[in-house]
Amino acid sequence: MANIASARKRARQAEKNRQHNMALRSRFRTSVKKVLKAVVAGDKEAAQAALNAAVPVIDGTVNKGLIHKNKAARHKSRLNARVKAM
Repeated sequence: MANIASARKRARQAEKNRQHNMALRSRFRTSVKKVLKAVVAGDKEAAQAALNAAVPVIDGTVNKGLIHKNKAARHKSRLNARVKAM
């Protein structure tokens, strides 16, 4: 455990940031899974709606620095291709 006050503060901040990042990452993964679930179910309208909801979430994780912009572009491209192929 940290003994210096500044180190204790950094440990608190790191834990707070970790929890925040985990929540954002979970929201990202959930939105992607919703699109894939709708695609597997064969419901094109639900898949398109889920994709429209997922795109801002994916872009938000990039703006927060959680994932790289190329990873976000790859996810959006693949999800869009899966929806269009239905």
